[in-house]
Amino acid sequence: MPDLTKARIGLQLPTMQGMAAPSSVRFEGRVLERLNAFVASHPGMSLSGASNRLVDEALRVQEHPFIVFRDGPAGRRARLIGGPDVWEVIGAILSARNAEPDLGADEIVALVADTAGLVPQQVRAALAYWADYPAEVDEFLRRARTEADQAIIRWEREHDLLGR
Repeated sequence: MPDLTKARIGLQLPTMQGMAAPSSVRFEGRVLERLNAFVASHPGMSLSGASNRLVDEALRVQEHPFIVFRDGPAGRRARLIGGPDVWEVIGAILSARNAEPDLGADEIVALVADTAGLVPQQVRAALAYWADYPAEVDEFLRRARTEADQAIIRWEREHDLLGR
């Protein structure tokens, strides 16, 4: 069994061209033990993949201090500390903008904060995260819309069959 205090793993770190480049990282023994336990509890995840994900999330949390990451039925996603998922806040902003196209930015933020039980700083934190990672958040929005559309179709079919 290798000495965990001297264990090294190879990580794939992005280069300027977007290509992965090998990099060697030395973890303290206790950190590596916890990382190995994390990998063991996530079937299909490699040590390199787990390291990459956790470092990326830690960097995102540094950039966006109101954001945490949580697992759930929809997968791992960005969430406001003590609040909803970022995609839910962005969805509320889009709905508010569609419903009230003449409102200014601050008014949209205030409306969403009020209706979602948030403070404006939380809405702005979700907006800032979305601005940096729009594809990730937009994918959650797309999936939520698809699931909602499918639920409506299912409900309509059931009620049509039952004769309303």
